Amino acid sequence: MTVFSRLKLRLPAGVLCALIAFTLAGCAKKAAPVDDNSSAPQVSGDEVIFAAGSPQLDSLTVEAAQPRTVAVRHLTGRLYWNDDVTVRVFTPVAGRVSTVEADLGQLVSVGSTLAEIDSPDFGQALANARTAVGNLSVAEKAFTRTKELFAHGAAAQQDLESAEAADTAALAERDRAEGVLANYGGSDRSTNEFYRLRSPLAGTVVDKNINPGQELRPDMMLGNVAQVFNPLFTVSDPTKLWLQVDVAEADLPSLEPGQPLHLRCNAFPEKVFDGTVDNIGGTLDPATRTVKVRGVVANPDKLLKAEMYVTVDVVQAADKLAAAGVEIQAPAVFMMDNQYYLFVETAPGHFRRQLVKVGTEQDGSIPVFDGVTAGQKVVSEGALLLQAIVNPAD
Repeated sequence: MTVFSRLKLRLPAGVLCALIAFTLAGCAKKAAPVDDNSSAPQVSGDEVIFAAGSPQLDSLTVEAAQPRTVAVRHLTGRLYWNDDVTVRVFTPVAGRVSTVEADLGQLVSVGSTLAEIDSPDFGQALANARTAVGNLSVAEKAFTRTKELFAHGAAAQQDLESAEAADTAALAERDRAEGVLANYGGSDRSTNEFYRLRSPLAGTVVDKNINPGQELRPDMMLGNVAQVFNPLFTVSDPTKLWLQVDVAEADLPSLEPGQPLHLRCNAFPEKVFDGTVDNIGGTLDPATRTVKVRGVVANPDKLLKAEMYVTVDVVQAADKLAAAGVEIQAPAVFMMDNQYYLFVETAPGHFRRQLVKVGTEQDGSIPVFDGVTAGQKVVSEGALLLQAIVNPAD
């Protein structure tokens, strides 16, 4: 017979039930596990330590910091003609366009005729030059004849001096008239008043704003109507384009002349075009806080066009990678007391808060210039959880 069977014989039913309940409670209390708080993280200064298998570790994502290969990402740039190999041709004379001899895309050499203009201005300059040449011939003959007469005593000294002055004046006028004509690209041997508009550079006609019968004036480029600022012809080398990008003030330390550029455009999204940084502007735009940077872009297949908008990545030079810092995911960085921090994993389950110097976030990534080296493991997700453990009051 058991203990409870023997007690049942001697105790009232109510007392027996109370005894059974007390006994069961005591057994349950002895069977419950003791909570020794083994999963709670330990905090030591800026370091958080988790025990192996701690459930909080599942909330953290750790990634290795990558060296920066791109100095600045995804800048918006504009292509335009390279002014070193570009000329915009205006007319120096008034007149009516008689013929247009150059068309878009046509290759021209230095001195090639682009158009002919029936110009009274050119005709007047030609007439003045011819007249000056004739007057000089007459003055030279008169001076020679006066010198001979003076040598034989048949002319006065005053006559000789007058002839010499007339000869000098005629020579000066000839030089002036021929200089004006030369500025127009003509000579006193021209046969008519048709002015030939010529190309001063070799290249390709990339723009044309002229038609036969059009009336032209040399002061049209100074008018107050927007259209008159357009040159009659633009001759350039389309295989060498210039690029302009506006770079943020914070990114300037990452730039220097000669750095490679990678360009992409909407017209050819799968193709990458190469260029280099050519010049960094010396003025900061006070409104946008950016600096204009000029690049040179190779365009051997002539796929890129002037005035295209492109996306530009500035590639970090290989010998500058160590000083360029690393790149991490933007959520890894947080701010405290106007300074930037992140957590690095020093050992499995060990995380230390680290002060860092960062750049401008781009496309979900942020450059870190100081505080982290390439290959170090950084908490990319869950940094705020660790910060809450280190500083619960925050």
